[in-house]
Order: sequence, then C-alpha cells, then structure tokens
Amino acid sequence: MTDDRLYIRQLRAGRDFGSQSPGAAQMANFVYLVGDSVTRECLVVDPAWDIDGILGAAGEDGYTVTGALVSHYHPDHIGGPLFGHDIEGLAKLLERVDVPIHVHKAEATWVQRVSGLQAGDLVHHDHADVVKVGQVEVECLHTPGHTPGSLCFQCGGALMTGDTLFLQGCGRTDFPGGDPEEMWRTLNQRLKTLPGELRIYGGHDYGQVPSALLSEVRQSNPVLNVPELSTFLRYFT
Repeated sequence: MTDDRLYIRQLRAGRDFGSQSPGAAQMANFVYLVGDSVTRECLVVDPAWDIDGILGAAGEDGYTVTGALVSHYHPDHIGGPLFGHDIEGLAKLLERVDVPIHVHKAEATWVQRVSGLQAGDLVHHDHADVVKVGQVEVECLHTPGHTPGSLCFQCGGALMTGDTLFLQGCGRTDFPGGDPEEMWRTLNQRLKTLPGELRIYGGHDYGQVPSALLSEVRQSNPVLNVPELSTFLRYFT
C-alpha cells in the first residue's frame, strides 16, 4: 500500500459535526476518517457527539464506514455519560451500521462500562496488530499512560495519537487507569523514537495548527524533552 491510496479526513466536534451537541465545541475533539480511496471504505477513529453527522461527512466524500478504532475509553471519544449529558458514541454507531469496534484488550472492560456495549461488540487487539480497510493498513500501537489500553494508530505517514500525545503536552494521568510512569515510557520509548516525518494528529484541537510533523513536535513539546522519569513524575504526580 502506498500513501496515494490513503484517505484521511480530520473532523472537529462543534464545527464539522455536533453543532447541536452540548459541550462538543468546548471539548474540541477531533474525529478521524481513515480509508482506502480506491475501495471507498473507511474506519472512524473515536466516534462521538454526533454519529449521524460523522456518517454524513463520510458519505459526502463517497465513503462507507466499515469499522471503528478506539483510542481510549473516555466518553468524549466513545460516548457515554459526561457532565450530566449522555454523549452519543459507539452504541449509536452500532444502531446505524453493523461494524466491528477495534480496541486494545486492556481497554475493553473500560469501553464496555462507559459505552454500554457488550463484549461481543468489540474486537480485541495487542500492540502492533494491523487493522485493514480496503488495502490500507492501520497499525495499532499500545501507548498506555492516559489509560491502560490507550492506542495510537499509524497509517502511512500519519499517526493519530488520541489523548496520549498532543502537539503541545500529553494526556492527563490522574483519571482512573492513568499512570504517569507508563506515560513517560510511552512518550520516550515508543513515540519519541518513531520517524520524524510522521504527521501527528491529536485527539483534541489544542494546538495552533491541526497537525504537525513529529520532528517538529519533538522540538516544541515540553513533555518530549524530559529525559528522566524522576523529573517527569514531579510534574505528573
């Protein structure tokens, strides 16, 4: 597979979809469509807030959603109770389309608890598993720290990092399942060492730009410039 078959569309909650969903614009989630431009199939990364709007965006581009990729279990990424509201997510997606939901095996119980899905709705993955959409391959990278089974998704020259790594900063480690030591290892031993030409697409619109090369993020993001675990822990515990 070459990148000329790769389709990626970045959608921002509250702007590109979910304008009527309470809190969507404030949370500024990014949802991604990743697919094969020949077969016109795509996966949706972290569907939440407005499922019909997300499916509509795929349809406008001529794509059919054939699966979902879950970066982690938090309701702003998969649906569920949040700030007194019931956010649309995976459960609504499965009402609309019968597709597999791909999660890391360490995240599955958390995803079920928050989304209300059943065990049989989920496809479990390990680190470095590959999910195919058409002829496009998406590699699942296990990146614990924000949650136990957080995943990043590498596809061609793109890396969708969920709430593990933002263009500036990283995900919090004080929510249930968070672990600052794991986050430090993930950032320094797994993500920082990846090729610099990868383009980073985070799970929220927290930067001045919607994406950036990893080589640029390595230079500008302070969490990637903490060489010692003990120093990192002083900031995150």
